[in-house]
Amino acid sequence: MSASGHQNPRPAYLRPTHLGAVWLGGAGGTAARYSLGSDVLAGSQLPLTTLMINLVGAFLLGVLLESLGHAKGVPERHRYVRLFAGTGFLGGFTTYSALATEVVQLGQAGLAAQAVAYAFGTVLLGAVASLAGIVAGVHLRRVKS
Repeated sequence: MSASGHQNPRPAYLRPTHLGAVWLGGAGGTAARYSLGSDVLAGSQLPLTTLMINLVGAFLLGVLLESLGHAKGVPERHRYVRLFAGTGFLGGFTTYSALATEVVQLGQAGLAAQAVAYAFGTVLLGAVASLAGIVAGVHLRRVKS
């Protein structure tokens, strides 16, 4: 609803403020990923940087969504937090396109078993990390109460 109490006829994905929140968050998340990839684990022969980034991002998304799902306050503010931090920052931070590229590169290097293990392991561990984030979010909410 708008400030005047009328429903906004424009879909949320077409609102400039919502797009701006995603854009700003995505720029920050991409910069954070680039910094980690180029500085922290530079020179690693294994795709550990991408794995670490995707697992941390999955965990943080679980914490964020659990926290927002039970937060009291203004729903529109929660939407901006979700768009900025979840869709934007964590969407820019995680990189499943790099995962796909690295799986192909491992396969092309003759490391098919490692490629399959890396692909399935990342998805499985990502699901576990998301669940762990949800559990952590529940715990944080209880501690705050």
